[in-house]
Amino acid sequence: MQGLLRLSKVIDAFTEVVGNITIWLVPLVVGVGVWNVANRYVGRAIGRTLGSNFYIEAQWYIFSVIFFLGSAYVLKHGGHVRVDLFYANYPPRRKALVDLLGTLFFLLPFCVLLIYFSWPVVQTAFKIREMSPDPGGLPRYPLKAFLIVSPVLLFIQGISEAIKNLAVLMGAADPSLVAEEQRRDTLELE
Repeated sequence: MQGLLRLSKVIDAFTEVVGNITIWLVPLVVGVGVWNVANRYVGRAIGRTLGSNFYIEAQWYIFSVIFFLGSAYVLKHGGHVRVDLFYANYPPRRKALVDLLGTLFFLLPFCVLLIYFSWPVVQTAFKIREMSPDPGGLPRYPLKAFLIVSPVLLFIQGISEAIKNLAVLMGAADPSLVAEEQRRDTLELE
């Protein structure tokens, strides 16, 4: 079990690096958004078109990359949405069991299905070097690669979460090892 926990730590460290890189894309997308809005209003005031499809598409491409790369980071930090009235009151071992079963039966198969069904779309996009149909638009094929990258990162982080939850269930790890939302739930209940 200790070997698996070391693997989990490596995965967590990798996810943390990807997440920290992704965080730096947030000011970039905000900057591009401000640029788009400023160009629209200034252009309207002077009677000229200052914006272009390049900046509009750049904004939603960057936002998409944030979403795609950030999903595993959010999973690691327990930031995903939970709609379960009972989970917050569960003891740590029961939370670990629920999370383990959810990971094994829902998250990991979902990631595999995403990869399986996205692969032909990504392959075709790269083969034809898919471009935006809009004048001045950006190439779409690099963005479509994230249809594979995102579920792979999520799958890998799901493995880490499963290892940590299994360790908690087996008594080989402290329950505080599992995602931060458990600590948050405990603080909220006090």
